[in-house]
Amino acid sequence: MAEVKAVTAAVELPDVMTVKELADALGISPVEVIKELMKHGIMASVNAVINFDAAAAVAREIGVEVERRSVQRREVAVAAEARKLGRDVEPGAVIRPPVVTVLGHVDHGKTSLLDRIRRAEVAAGEAGGITQHIGAYQVEHKGQRITFIDTPGHEAFTAMRARGAQVTDIAVLVVAADDGVMPQTIEAINHARAAEVPMIVAVNKIDLPGANPDRVKQQLVQHGVVIEEYGGDTICVPVSAKTGEGIDDLLENLVVLAEVLELKADPKRPAAGVAVESTLDRNRGPLATVLVKTGTLRRGDAVVVDETWGRIKAMFNERGQQVKEAGPSAPVQLSGLQEVPPAGSVLTAVKDERTAKETAESRRRERQAAAAQGHRGVSLDALFGEITAGNVKQLNVVLKTDVHGSIEPIRMSLERLSTDQVKVRVIHSAAGTITESDVMLAEASDAIIIGFNTRPEPAALAMAEQGGVEVRQYRIIYQLTEDVQKALAGMLEPVMKEVVDGHAEVRRIFHISRLGNIAGCYVTDGHVARNLQVRLLRGKEQVWAGRLGSLKRGKDDVRDVQSGYECGIGLDGFDDVQEGDVLEFLHQERQGA
Repeated sequence: MAEVKAVTAAVELPDVMTVKELADALGISPVEVIKELMKHGIMASVNAVINFDAAAAVAREIGVEVERRSVQRREVAVAAEARKLGRDVEPGAVIRPPVVTVLGHVDHGKTSLLDRIRRAEVAAGEAGGITQHIGAYQVEHKGQRITFIDTPGHEAFTAMRARGAQVTDIAVLVVAADDGVMPQTIEAINHARAAEVPMIVAVNKIDLPGANPDRVKQQLVQHGVVIEEYGGDTICVPVSAKTGEGIDDLLENLVVLAEVLELKADPKRPAAGVAVESTLDRNRGPLATVLVKTGTLRRGDAVVVDETWGRIKAMFNERGQQVKEAGPSAPVQLSGLQEVPPAGSVLTAVKDERTAKETAESRRRERQAAAAQGHRGVSLDALFGEITAGNVKQLNVVLKTDVHGSIEPIRMSLERLSTDQVKVRVIHSAAGTITESDVMLAEASDAIIIGFNTRPEPAALAMAEQGGVEVRQYRIIYQLTEDVQKALAGMLEPVMKEVVDGHAEVRRIFHISRLGNIAGCYVTDGHVARNLQVRLLRGKEQVWAGRLGSLKRGKDDVRDVQSGYECGIGLDGFDDVQEGDVLEFLHQERQGA
């Protein structure tokens, strides 16, 4: 046993620390710490980051009592406060303006609508200078303020949720009257539903000759959005961003819905908000546009935003005017941070710069520790344990299929599996490959992704791995539903997952009489090998899957070819290969291995 310095009281340790820092705290050499960690199956270097549990195990082995450092307990409390972002009604809470995000299909007029609303405000004499783009702005309608976030797209909307920031109170869904409901419209609907945000539909472009608002309303019903006119509870307003028709009605309905929602926040408590945009300015340094959700943010406040911190030097509103403070739902651009924070980061005001710095450093290390330990989100394998522990009441699913006709039977089959303990809910479904947008939604909603006869795009797969989002792929419906049912009952067996080893691009086709077509390929990434499974991809479609018939370098048969080299490939039992096709090589391994 290592010789330990005399310790008269329990040693305080943070939630995460390096091996060297633990050694210094315990008064032993880093080598001794590394040896103790190895006994617990943890391989670590001197500068590796470990969590409190691993550190406590080392301390117990050498007879030292430890406890969590109090600053970490404060950080947990600060994070919990920030994540609630004023949604709980506090004793000092007062009515605050609603925060509105505009969603919809590309080219349906989201930006034009926001510009028209902003111009209406300027025309009303509210502008006190040149309007600058800071990612959010406020307008006033009949004495009531409304805050609009003009960061476009449901991906940005969902990315904020993925970082723990539920910014939006109301979503405005823009649908073009001449174009109708489109794929991105459906995605926007599902993203808003997953966030449990009430929607108002703005049927735009009613001034165009081909406008047909009634057709739009009927299409919306097909996707579960039933407007008031048809007996539902969704407000629908016909508008024209071009002429301004209906804009007042839209603002009026936003004010009314906000009154119904009774949005409140306490302006007297320390501020908590969200960074909706950020940039690095050559003259002023890191800048962040922050939407205050609760409390009042003041110039001079010490703040922590994600893994950075600072003291607010200056704050500006959307008109470029300096302000001393910003209350609930107010957007301001602030300077004084040490680094540029990611959009969607939670901001909290703390008592002093030391606390801000310690909190930011703690978050950085927590992220490093989570990454080192392979932190994962919801998974089918662990589902039963989470249900038993009472941590999961609902299994959210993002469903992607090869064709539209498969969606409804699979959705119904999955939702029928709901039990008294946990409800199965398909929060988004569509035909096509699994995209980054799907992964973002799954991460924000603690969902799993199920693919039926489809596959993830490479960038989406990488994002899923990084974000701990489970992606399951199936070709038979009953196997899909059986796995979910077994997971709910705690009987799911470990599954195999696909691991992509490399890709080869087909650049030329050679016909050899006794062998058929041979693909002249260039290995673009990873490696290709004879013992691997292979898929042939044409565009985004998979046209064949099987094994290699041959793999050659020049005239020689080889076992594998690395990235950056050319090779000749023959496919076993498949001859219809074309220039431009991509061969994807993969193998199966046990989930979690």
